[in-house]
Amino acid sequence: MVSVTWAQVRSWRMRRQYIEAPGDVTAVGLARRLAGVQAQVASAAEFAVAVRQAEPDRTEVQRALLDDRTLVKTWAMRGTLHLLPADDAAAYLALCATTRNWEKASWQKTFGATPADLEAIAEAAAGALGGGAELTREELTAAVVEETGSRHLAEVLGSGWGTLLKPLAWWGVLCFGPRQGARVTFTSPERWLPGWTGLPTVEDAARTVIHTYLGAHGPATPDMFDTWLTRKASRKKDVRSWFAAAEDGLSTVEVDGVPMYVREEHLDELAGAEPTTSVRLLGAFDQYILGAGTGATSIIPVEHRGDVSRPGGWISPVVLYEGRVAGVWEAKEGAVAVTAFESVPSGPLDAEIARLRPLLNL
Repeated sequence: MVSVTWAQVRSWRMRRQYIEAPGDVTAVGLARRLAGVQAQVASAAEFAVAVRQAEPDRTEVQRALLDDRTLVKTWAMRGTLHLLPADDAAAYLALCATTRNWEKASWQKTFGATPADLEAIAEAAAGALGGGAELTREELTAAVVEETGSRHLAEVLGSGWGTLLKPLAWWGVLCFGPRQGARVTFTSPERWLPGWTGLPTVEDAARTVIHTYLGAHGPATPDMFDTWLTRKASRKKDVRSWFAAAEDGLSTVEVDGVPMYVREEHLDELAGAEPTTSVRLLGAFDQYILGAGTGATSIIPVEHRGDVSRPGGWISPVVLYEGRVAGVWEAKEGAVAVTAFESVPSGPLDAEIARLRPLLNL
């Protein structure tokens, strides 16, 4: 079995994710390569795309979402909002839907909804969004309550967290549509996305998502994959079955002695990777961090995890040195303020800050 070090893995991931060298790549191409771009904060998603492009265009994401509809915004991995390639989105949704957390008694007690309630809500929402409707959260809530009579769910349905709407997104009932001023809207992916054919089988979805994930965030174990997908909410036997369905085209490699999966086509490239010495700045909620997980000590020093994964689910902008998180940063008062965890070469750091100034409007 081929053996590599974490230094090689970090270097390889940075090249695969267009961090080591920004490329001539579109927003859709980046969302595809990265297995989605977290979009809980829209500006962070746009920055994650722009920082990886040799010639960034900060309007491209919105054009892809609203004009071309080659990107879609919806709830996906870990129940968070993501930008996904429109033609692959259904695969991610199909895997997310397998968690079925709404069947747990604790979930039902917390949110006052049963699986039967959710099915009724889904049917009512599908009807309300049929025919191309684009409804605000308040309009969709009113339509669902009117159809189902479930007035006790109105408050939860209207919540900005989207607790009851996430399963509907995973079932392919709704996705985000164009904004109406400051308000979001929802619409039907069947109507909104060109070529939408519904959810694939779980086996087909697993092949798509696992291969894409490993192509950017590998090598990885099934446990690492499920941490990224559902925060380990999946049943272990399900995850094993997904990797079995995806095994064609996969190989294994030892990373510092631990066997992990990698795509066969990337094995030689990974084995030949030289450790990087670059300094790079990534924005909040970046996929390089989220793909590995904030508990990945190969990326984030354990003593500084709290500096990266902040209260309220906030993931800080980070400084990468040799592919490790060597600090955090923020833009304030017309400058980039860096809090370093270790000694970072000043020359490469200054050059990276200068590269990002136009993206930060500094």
